[in-house]
Amino acid sequence: MITITNIKRVGSEKTESVTIEDGLIKGWNLPEEGDIIDGQGGTVAPALIELHAHLREPGQTEKEDLASGLAAAAAGGYGTVVSMPNTSPVVDDPAIVRSLIEKASGLGFARLRPAAALTKGQKGEELAELTYLKEAGAAMFTDDGRTNENARTLRLGLETAGSLGMVISVHAEDASLRADGVMNEGPVSEALGLPGNPASAEAARVARDIEIVAGLHAQGVPARLHIQHLSTARALDLVRAAKAQGLPVTCEVCPHHLTLTDEALRSFDAIYKVAPPLRTQADADHLLEGLKDGSVDCLATDHAPHTRAEKERDLLDAPSGIAYIELAFPLMYTRFGETLGLDRILNLMTTAPARVMGWAEPTLDAGAKADLVILDLTTERPVNPAEFKSKAKFTPWAGETLKGWPLLTVVDGKVAYQRA
Repeated sequence: MITITNIKRVGSEKTESVTIEDGLIKGWNLPEEGDIIDGQGGTVAPALIELHAHLREPGQTEKEDLASGLAAAAAGGYGTVVSMPNTSPVVDDPAIVRSLIEKASGLGFARLRPAAALTKGQKGEELAELTYLKEAGAAMFTDDGRTNENARTLRLGLETAGSLGMVISVHAEDASLRADGVMNEGPVSEALGLPGNPASAEAARVARDIEIVAGLHAQGVPARLHIQHLSTARALDLVRAAKAQGLPVTCEVCPHHLTLTDEALRSFDAIYKVAPPLRTQADADHLLEGLKDGSVDCLATDHAPHTRAEKERDLLDAPSGIAYIELAFPLMYTRFGETLGLDRILNLMTTAPARVMGWAEPTLDAGAKADLVILDLTTERPVNPAEFKSKAKFTPWAGETLKGWPLLTVVDGKVAYQRA
């Protein structure tokens, strides 16, 4: 049993306590029992939910592993993490799904909900054994890390997943249009002499995938499509139009596409190389409007750790990805707290991702699962990558002063992270 004292609920200045027993919220403001934890005047909220993280296990543990990745997630205030399947081997076997869940459950950090590959080996040719993968505990199906070039295979996958009540999540880029682009195609790429990845690569693929969903929807097939790391204004407008038609299409946006632009690549530092690439300020502003009006369903980090040596290669050869699951909430709250408001940011990182997945919406009511985070919304702290739980101890935001840092994360009624 745990009692967390000296905390406030969102929108209230009243100091309260919450008691947790057997993994559930027993109640509020009860007589103190069990281990007493001082919440330091922080604000309590449901633990965050991450729908898109690369934890690199199995086979790439020099970059990250379940222990480091889930510890980093807990330090970032996350209670649940959906891991991507582009590992080595690919997570396309029910036995791998089961082994990941079993290993993660014994670590005591954030909860793992592995995504499984949509196609065998993520080759885009033959569907994986989706029914068995779901039975093993897969949370969603995706070939993220690769794009789905075969439209017929994606259509069959959407049909099958729909019959299973599962979401298919897609990395929406046309590979032929993206080609060897290493950054956004535009004036900056031209000035730097670097191959560009045009916005049309994303928009064209989003349009194709929405058309597939529209056709299935017209036939009564309960297909659900989730578009990952949306980065362009044009693609968001296509999603808006799909939603207006009542199509079961959702999308996520990443904080790095909101807070960084292609101008950062003028440094030639591959720390800014991501896929899809950082776009223009106009795109970032459009995505922010989508967060305001509900066109964007949720926030996700696309936490993608690499070794420092890999990211020190030149832009043509370095891998894509930024690892920052530990500072996603402070970054969003510091940059956009006044623009979006605390309630909206928390919704985008808790209730909204749960809704995308069809999971029960998180709550702090008595009897609910005890997944919660205590946030320090006032104290400003510099970003110090040396303190990261992740193996990727470097970040574009190093040294930036942020507020909103988690003080305590509780998962299944147990302390998964406590700030020293």
